[in-house]
Amino acid sequence: MNYSRFLTAVSAARKPSPIRILTELQQRSPPTLISLAGGAPNPDTFPFHSASIKMKNGETIEFDGAMMKRALQYSGSYGIPELISWMKELQKRLHNPPTASFSPERGQMEMCVTTGSQEGLCKVFEMLVNPGDTVLLDAPTYSGTLAALQPLGCNIVNVPSDQYGMIPDSLRDILAQWDSHKPDSTTPKVLYTIPNGGNPTGASMTLERKQKVYELWSNYTDLFFFFQPWASTFLSLDVDGRVIRTDSFSKILSSGLRIGFVTGPKPLVDRVVLHIQASTMHTSTLTQLMVSQLLHGWVESSRTNVAEWHAPVAGMFLWIKLKGIKDTQQLIMEKALEKEVLLVPGGVFNIHSSEPCPYVRAAFSLSTPQQIDEVPHILVKNNLSIRGPDINTKVT
Repeated sequence: MNYSRFLTAVSAARKPSPIRILTELQQRSPPTLISLAGGAPNPDTFPFHSASIKMKNGETIEFDGAMMKRALQYSGSYGIPELISWMKELQKRLHNPPTASFSPERGQMEMCVTTGSQEGLCKVFEMLVNPGDTVLLDAPTYSGTLAALQPLGCNIVNVPSDQYGMIPDSLRDILAQWDSHKPDSTTPKVLYTIPNGGNPTGASMTLERKQKVYELWSNYTDLFFFFQPWASTFLSLDVDGRVIRTDSFSKILSSGLRIGFVTGPKPLVDRVVLHIQASTMHTSTLTQLMVSQLLHGWVESSRTNVAEWHAPVAGMFLWIKLKGIKDTQQLIMEKALEKEVLLVPGGVFNIHSSEPCPYVRAAFSLSTPQQIDEVPHILVKNNLSIRGPDINTKVT
């Protein structure tokens, strides 16, 4: 796909910053590299020495002297490598996007960190939308979207929706008003929707609707933009490289950390990064490192060293294997019960129930989501922690 034809004149005119390119290069280089290139300040002159960030579960994220120097220094405009790597793997696990295996020219999946999803939203719109362009969205919609679009002088068209989000038949009727085959056609360039847990409506589109919307848009036009949380997703349906997605950690970790990310075709994400180079330069290195260490810690301890399980597709039970535990009988019937948590030791389901068993069964049909969320915090005292995001910070 020729993505360049969708760019605004301003976006098309953006050029890479030579200094920012050097920063990206230095970021990927070994610490032994001697750099006399970038105009970075000497971190030895900074007043901050170290930081200890205490989690509510009692664990800490430590920033020693060397890490604090990095946290307070310039970093690359795409985001720090370890955070980008983690998020790419997350997108692949959650969505299995077809574009992950595409070539860059065809629209290979690319990502960049933004200062909250709002920055990504604004920069994508400014990259694609010229005055007079038509943008489709389902109203009522997120007020930040309107704040980003309305000053651009575009023609905003509402696609009717119901409790299941955007209505495909209504989208078809609206798109039929344009002849996309005419050279001078003003066919809508952008479609924006929040398909899962819409703001402010709370509506969520069914997978069938998402498939119909994607098919309709593919038949009538070339590009598609949307903001969405995860579930059955447009990204997983994107066989043409026409989906741009923005995500945020604001509602999960902290709104004040201002960490979001954009996922989409590489030629377009690269353009967003050029805009970042010329504006914010990069999202705070400190908050990126903080979030990265938290996420990597969750993966290493909660998934790798503590337990493993497969998400059920039916029923009301979760079958969990506790790593490093030979038999769960005493752990559950004594230690966990003392903390007012009760699961079923896995041995009772075996033919020979007296044999050691590292599994437990958890039923999720009666407990509230709030109670279920509380279980990992209780089990942390028994070395079964699933780390939580709430934090307190002390800086020295």
